[in-house]
Amino acid sequence: MTAQLIDGTAIAQKVRNEVKEKVAKRIAEGKPQPGLATVLVGDRIDSATYVSMKQKACAELGMTSFHHPLPADVSQEELEDLIRKLNADPKVHGILVQLPLPAHLDEERVLSLISIEKDVDGFSPLNLGRLAQKGREPLFVPCTPYGCIYLLKEAGVQIAGANAVVLGRSNIVGMPAALLLIKENATVTVVHSKTKDIPAVLRNADIIIAAIGRAQMVRGDWIKPGAAVIDVGINGVPVLDANGNPVINEKTGKPKQKLVGDVNFEEAKEVAGFITPVPGGVGPMTIAMLMANTLRAAEIQDK
Repeated sequence: MTAQLIDGTAIAQKVRNEVKEKVAKRIAEGKPQPGLATVLVGDRIDSATYVSMKQKACAELGMTSFHHPLPADVSQEELEDLIRKLNADPKVHGILVQLPLPAHLDEERVLSLISIEKDVDGFSPLNLGRLAQKGREPLFVPCTPYGCIYLLKEAGVQIAGANAVVLGRSNIVGMPAALLLIKENATVTVVHSKTKDIPAVLRNADIIIAAIGRAQMVRGDWIKPGAAVIDVGINGVPVLDANGNPVINEKTGKPKQKLVGDVNFEEAKEVAGFITPVPGGVGPMTIAMLMANTLRAAEIQDK
């Protein structure tokens, strides 16, 4: 293996330990315990799992969590009323609305309603707008892109002056990641479904952040030797036997699955200089940065 593995699990634990220490210190000083409110609409298994992980992290780091499960058919008015109540609650320092929301709800209106001082996901138009403007800083940076940049810095990757390519232009990862790289003085290209000759674009990249949602799309021969590769993708693919047939789970009768990223790891690790694994790369960082943002929200609201 040529590439240096960027251990997101270990780096995330370092962030969590720092947050835990600061939380304990503020409580010892008589300041309020940081509180995170999570809002879950509907019963999507993946969303419920993510929210549960965030609640567990709060408990481990000495924070309070307030969970608000809502039915899938909740009205826009009811959801907005809850956000207003959470905005006004002094025990709640951060508000996280788990996305995606059901199609009948106006996601932008909901996110816009969250107080900028409690927008720990960093998705409000105000925070994203500040991120996009030169000379201004958001109160909070979206957690996954924030984690990507943190991983690059921890690995010692030179960002300033680098040619960086971001695959994907979502509001959650791709666009904020591109804006953060620009703030770090990289020269940034955003690749999307209309980009011509994606492999040629990637071969010029010193840094790649892959967040396009296509399993193992980025091949080893697309990568510039020595490049840093941050793989945000989490995709389930069938486990195959030696003959290329799906392996069946004896208990469920369904094909076994494994998690892979947007990058073909086995090929990429032989070419890249740095690479994150899936799982164990960006994933743990997302929750770690959410915890850091929640602590920051409490500190902002102390003033």
